[in-house]
Amino acid sequence: MLRKFFAALGLGSAAAGRGGAKPPYTPYSESAANDIYNMLFCDDPSAYRPTGGRAPAPWQVVLSSDPPNVPALVALADDFTQEGRTRFLAYTKLRALGQVVPAKRLLGVIVEMPMAGGLDTLAAYSDGGVRYINHTSKLAFFERLPSLQPHVQSLFAASEPVVERIGPWHESRRPPPKAGQVRLTFLVSDGLYFGEGPMATMQREAMAGPVIQSAGQLLQAAVALAVK
Repeated sequence: MLRKFFAALGLGSAAAGRGGAKPPYTPYSESAANDIYNMLFCDDPSAYRPTGGRAPAPWQVVLSSDPPNVPALVALADDFTQEGRTRFLAYTKLRALGQVVPAKRLLGVIVEMPMAGGLDTLAAYSDGGVRYINHTSKLAFFERLPSLQPHVQSLFAASEPVVERIGPWHESRRPPPKAGQVRLTFLVSDGLYFGEGPMATMQREAMAGPVIQSAGQLLQAAVALAVK
């Protein structure tokens, strides 16, 4: 069953047939939606620098410190009160500096589902933040909204067994999935993990299925709030 699951995820053959494409990607008709989409994955730290002459936030000061302040980066990465993306960026910089970081700390879950009119993308982070990009480029952000937290927690609980069984992807993030596929991306302390496969197959898998089901429940709750 585990071997079948890994095959469904496409691990080991993920680079095939992609023509060397690299991020950022533009799956949406609106530039703002594309910017947000690429930022979900935290693989471009420059996207998180202060803009418009704004003073940097404390976490931005730590991430941009030159020379790097390793103790401050460790404190930021290990701070459970920080946003999941901020912690992932700190862990990423520590790894780039050759520092040993804890393995398997799940900080974000991103689910990409191609639709007839485009791409639906749902992201949830360890701090409780939720981001949804509709296939029409409409955006919905929720910052630690209490009513969504049970759904976020369920998604993380379903995702942790998957993270325990697979490992980080060491190449550039792939282009958005094609029609009929679903991709699960996990932001983890030791790297970006992912798996993808046909939706019908993934829904039936013992590990991927609960992730997709939990993501669907979170999506329904988020859309209901967005409509309100």
